[in-house]
Amino acid sequence: MIDLFYAPTPNGHKITILLEELGLPYRIIPINIRKNDQFLPSFLATAPNNRIPAITDHDFPGGPLHLMESGAILTVEAELHGKFLPATGHARAQVLQWLNWQMGGLGPMAGQNHHFNQFAPEKIPYAMKRYTDETARLYGVLNRQLEGRDYVAGDYSIADMAIYPWVFLHERQLMDMTQFPNILAYLERMAARPAVQRAYAEGAKFDWDASLTEERLQTLLKQA
Repeated sequence: MIDLFYAPTPNGHKITILLEELGLPYRIIPINIRKNDQFLPSFLATAPNNRIPAITDHDFPGGPLHLMESGAILTVEAELHGKFLPATGHARAQVLQWLNWQMGGLGPMAGQNHHFNQFAPEKIPYAMKRYTDETARLYGVLNRQLEGRDYVAGDYSIADMAIYPWVFLHERQLMDMTQFPNILAYLERMAARPAVQRAYAEGAKFDWDASLTEERLQTLLKQA
């Protein structure tokens, strides 16, 4: 059983997609980041960077594993179960390359795009333009990579699980998708996967207006 500390963000969706694709049993522990659940001591014991997602894999070889950072979780669990990450060679290198492209580029830039265009308390035109333009540049990179490919590194992989939840939010990022036809086809392809559909449905089950207390989180963890 895997405990998944989760909120319905792109980084959270990455891990529910992975777990659904692997067919692993898991339990979501909702962390309401808008109400600062991420600062609860019991969560910080698993995720000292106070960010979701994080997991506790109770069945990990050698004993329970506490793991934060979505890229690390994708890599470790894919390797452990021998799926969605080639073991060696060029194919593995390609998957890791595009996973790290998302972690170091698309995610941070699109995240800043979201912040300055949607949530910042004051409009800062320089920041809005900078991050919108950089997001569009990265979409161009992805659009070219998808030319003639169904998935970003050839076969379906953890790179796709990392990338899809960010481009899913293209409207929020103010992207003109007529410029990125390969990404549009990719979005349809990914959305048609049953595991992706199940992953997104999981997040809809929770009351995201509620928040945890330390006592309630401790109780949940003792039920593992």
